[in-house]
Amino acid sequence: MNTNSKKIVLVGTGFVGMSFAYAALNQNLCDQLVLVDIDKERARGEAMDLNHGLAFARANMDIRAGEYGDCYDADIVVICAGVAQKAGEKRVDLLKRNAAVFESIVRPVVQSGFNGIFLVATNPVDIMTRITKDLSGFPAHRVIGTGTTLDSARLRYLLGQYFDIDPKSVHAYVIGEHGDSEFVPWSQAMIGTKPVELICSEFEQYNESDLEGISDGVRSAAYEIIKAKNATYYGIGMAIVRICRAILNNEKSILTVSCVMRGEYGLSGVYLGMPCIVGAGGAQQIVRLPLTRSESGKLGQSAQFLTETYESLKK
Repeated sequence: MNTNSKKIVLVGTGFVGMSFAYAALNQNLCDQLVLVDIDKERARGEAMDLNHGLAFARANMDIRAGEYGDCYDADIVVICAGVAQKAGEKRVDLLKRNAAVFESIVRPVVQSGFNGIFLVATNPVDIMTRITKDLSGFPAHRVIGTGTTLDSARLRYLLGQYFDIDPKSVHAYVIGEHGDSEFVPWSQAMIGTKPVELICSEFEQYNESDLEGISDGVRSAAYEIIKAKNATYYGIGMAIVRICRAILNNEKSILTVSCVMRGEYGLSGVYLGMPCIVGAGGAQQIVRLPLTRSESGKLGQSAQFLTETYESLKK
C-alpha cells in the first residue's frame, strides 16, 4: 500500500463511478484519483471535467485517466464497472456476463503489483465481491463490497423522519444481502441509547407496525428511484467515499460493508452486508449482534440465497 500519498484507482466511469469521483473531489478524499475505463476517451473526458472544477474545490487533487498498470501503488481500487441487465435476461445470465467483465478487470489489476484494498460497488454486490476475491486470490479482509452501507443510510434517514430526530443520532443497520432478502434487526435499532422498540411501546404516536413499513421503504427505495430516473448513483457514490475514508484514515469505523463470514452465526464463506470494523487493513472484524432467533433465521435465509446464486454460476 502506498504510504506517501493517498491514491485511489476507479474502474468504471459510469454514473456510479463518477458520482463517487465527484463526491471524492468535493470531500478532498485523496491525493491522487486515476480513472480507468474500457472507453479510454470517456475516462479522459471525465478527468478533464473534474479537473476544471479544482479551482472551486478544497482539494488539490491529481486527477487523470490511466491504465490498469497505475494500480501498482494504489491504496484502493474501486470497481464500479459492469454490464446492465437486458430485457428478459435472467439474473444468473447477468451474473455470468459480469463475472466475465470482472475477470478482464481483476487479473490485470493484480498483475500490476497492486497490494491494497479492493472495494466493489457493482451489483449484485455481494456476489461480485466474492468473485473478486476468487479472481484476485487476495485475503478476504482486503476484498470488500459496499454491502448494505447505503441501505443503512436510507434506514437512518427514514427513522429520522419518523421520529423527527437527526439521522446521525439513529443507530440502526440493514444486514444480509444487498437486495430483496436484506432486513432490519429491530432488536438492535437505537435512537441515541434508547431501543426503537421501547420508544414505540412508550409513546402512542409511534407504533411497531410502522417499523415494517419503514423497512419495506428501505428495501424498495432503489426500485422507486430507478422507476423515477432510471438509475441510482448519488447515494452510493457518497457511500463509497465514506468507506474509502475509513480505509485511508484507518478510522476503524463500523460500517455495514459486504464482508466474508468466518463462522459468525454459523455461516462461512458467503459475503454479506454486516456491521464491520473498517480500517487500513480493510474489513478488520465483524461486530456480532445479539440477534433474536427470528433475526438469525432471516440472516440464514439471506446467506442461503446468496450461496445458491453463487453456486449457480459454476453450473
